[in-house]
Amino acid sequence: MAGLKKTYKKDNLSVIWQPDLCIHSTNCFKGLSRVFNPSKKPWVNVEAASADEIVNQIDKCPSGALSYKYENDAEDKKGSIKKNTSINVSDNGPILINGPVHIRYNGTEIVNTSRNIALCRCGHSSNKPYCDGSHKKYGFKG
Repeated sequence: MAGLKKTYKKDNLSVIWQPDLCIHSTNCFKGLSRVFNPSKKPWVNVEAASADEIVNQIDKCPSGALSYKYENDAEDKKGSIKKNTSINVSDNGPILINGPVHIRYNGTEIVNTSRNIALCRCGHSSNKPYCDGSHKKYGFKG
């Protein structure tokens, strides 16, 4: 399931990128392109904006592919895991889960410690149970 993680640091903020969870919503680079720019290497430039701007944009990531952590957990107010879980079935797309969840897939238990996660609903993802954006390619309706 989710494997690769890359971390980008700015002062006491760590931005965590997990590409295996990305559903390619484009929220990150459409909302803050000077930080998140897929045509540059590295594609995340934490020096291009304030920590607050970066955190606010990461909070809009529907899949949890982008997350953050403060070195001092006492400061990690927005980034902390919620106690309640909400589930939203998106039109023609994945099931979006916000909050803690335990998933069992093919006999393996996955403990989601991120704030957001997107689960495949179309059946075409090559990264099941996670959505990889394949629903767009296959024209999934549901």
